[in-house]
Amino acid sequence: MGKNINLNRNHYLVLGLLCGFLFSFYSPQETTEFGAECPDVTESSENAFVLLRDGEFEPQLNLEQKPMMAKKVVKNIIRPRYYYSELGIREKLFVGVLTTSENVETIATAINRTAAHLVDKIKFFIHADNVKSSFNLKNIVGFTDTREHLRPFHMLKYLADNYLDEYDFFLLLTDTTYVNARMVRRQLQHLSVTLDVYIGTNIGYVTDQDENINESNQNQYCDLNAGIILSSGLIRKVRANLDWCVRNAVSNYHSVNIGKCVKYSAKIKTCHQSWQGVDITSYNIAGYKIYRDFHLIAEQEAFNKAAMVYPITSMDDFYLLHAYYSRVHLKQNTIVKRLLQNDAMQLSNRTLSNDILEVRWPLGVPKSNPPESRHDVVPWVTLNTTHSFMWQSEVNVKRLSAIDEEDIRNVLNKTILHAIRTHPDAEFRGIHTAYKRFDTVRGMDYRLLLNFYDRKRRTMVQKSFEVIKPISLIEIIPSPYVTESTRVALLLPVFESQILEAEQFMELYEKTCMESQDNTFLMLIFFYRAETPSKGDQDVFLPLKNIALALTEKHKQDGSRVAWVSIRLPIDESITFNNSNRYSSSLNVPQTLMNFVAVDLALRKIGLESLVIVCTNSASFRPDFLNRVRMNTIQGFQIFSPIGFMMYPCEWTGLCKLCENCDVGQSSGYFDHDNYDVVSFYS
Repeated sequence: MGKNINLNRNHYLVLGLLCGFLFSFYSPQETTEFGAECPDVTESSENAFVLLRDGEFEPQLNLEQKPMMAKKVVKNIIRPRYYYSELGIREKLFVGVLTTSENVETIATAINRTAAHLVDKIKFFIHADNVKSSFNLKNIVGFTDTREHLRPFHMLKYLADNYLDEYDFFLLLTDTTYVNARMVRRQLQHLSVTLDVYIGTNIGYVTDQDENINESNQNQYCDLNAGIILSSGLIRKVRANLDWCVRNAVSNYHSVNIGKCVKYSAKIKTCHQSWQGVDITSYNIAGYKIYRDFHLIAEQEAFNKAAMVYPITSMDDFYLLHAYYSRVHLKQNTIVKRLLQNDAMQLSNRTLSNDILEVRWPLGVPKSNPPESRHDVVPWVTLNTTHSFMWQSEVNVKRLSAIDEEDIRNVLNKTILHAIRTHPDAEFRGIHTAYKRFDTVRGMDYRLLLNFYDRKRRTMVQKSFEVIKPISLIEIIPSPYVTESTRVALLLPVFESQILEAEQFMELYEKTCMESQDNTFLMLIFFYRAETPSKGDQDVFLPLKNIALALTEKHKQDGSRVAWVSIRLPIDESITFNNSNRYSSSLNVPQTLMNFVAVDLALRKIGLESLVIVCTNSASFRPDFLNRVRMNTIQGFQIFSPIGFMMYPCEWTGLCKLCENCDVGQSSGYFDHDNYDVVSFYS
């Protein structure tokens, strides 16, 4: 028999709680929550289960809620104008000179002549009311504030605002200081620019009633008259405290004001005469007269090792000191050169066959590169004092230019002096043979075979000499800055016989320039003969005008257009085109001079300061050609006339096939050095 179990509502409640507890204990509680907040996690979990079940990895990409583009926009890299700006390369030394308008044309000019070519930059600072255009010295800076005791701080602010990131060290001095620039630069090469540098010569006792400073504190400052060297990092700290420096500049002595400012800004308590084992000393010639006591001064070791000499009050004294220190520098270089030559000879000792260790003549000049083929062989040219022989395959004898004549005479004179110095009994009688060769690696080589009369032996002898003029340091000629974004105006002179070629040129121009939206403009210049109609349907250039209008309308949104200008030739210039001139060097023959007329009239419609290139109808070019025109045509500095590759007339010679992109080679054409139809310039 079964028992009847009676359950009330309390039992149902307890049973429901128990079932809910058990169900929640065995079920993942946060699946729904994760699925709502991050659907990707649920999908990844399901994919992981699939991987476990199947045993093979199958990648799954969820692209529905992924952005198709990067959220962070990539910024374009702004390239600096010069490579040393990008690399952070700075020049070594800037020289600032405090002077007056009365001394600009005298001792300031002497400082500029003796130091400007040996330092990276030099500036002279005077009051602004004294700046006038009649000064021959151009590197002058003037200040409107005429308070004398603040002039050094105006100079420091000017240097900090304009040259702080361009130079490592700044040398400040007055116009009574001679700078041995070679010595200063050589010593600064050994100093680190990461530390604050305050180098100079301690000042003596200063009598100043406005300055409550004792003698011991004054000796802590560098004397401006002897030159003060500051690093760029120290000037950066001075700029941040210039207001304090100006408020506390109560002394009439620039050296004291600068020293207090440096002490407050960089916490440098004393002037250093030596830094990191490097001595940059000065020499005070007070009590001496250079013109009278120079032989006594030159015997002193301190004077010979000095980087600055003061006070100098005469231009002649500046030049005398510069000549003396230049001679000392030359002697030192000669000694170093001899030591290097001896070391090189001992290192080689004629036993090493290594090309690197082999001693060549002259020492330091590299040997010629071996030619890769017979076409790269640099030939020797036979010459005498007036002519060269077999200068090229088509010229047997050629007169030397004035420069070449002077050059061979100088070489010959120095060779004769060397021969007489080494052989006193020799007497020059003439040239037997002479050869020269210019090598881009070595320089200009000469080989001379000279006739001499030996007075001791009373006979004629021949002596051989080899002379070389090595390539010196390459001088970089500064030129204006150019870009590849300049608008180019193409001028195309068109005669009546060139209508077909002009149509082909316009087709090429549309494909190369207009479709690529290059910043160009084409102007056609039509030359009408005296009897040729120029209006209505009888206009011979009407097809070209229609093409120009159509191209302008088609590409007007891009800013490209084609225009034209018409020129009526006079009767004496209205020459019928001779078909025999079709394959000449220039298609404008015999109307070559008409190009100048065309350019003169067309420039009135283009405007001034525009980049213009005069083209020829038969020319074809690639898009990068116009960039070459932009980079090689410099306003007020350089024009550009490229040497074109003249294709053989295939339809006439039958030696080649017409093609649009033919390779440059001997089988298809040649470079025409005598063709000047294409030239670019600024109007």
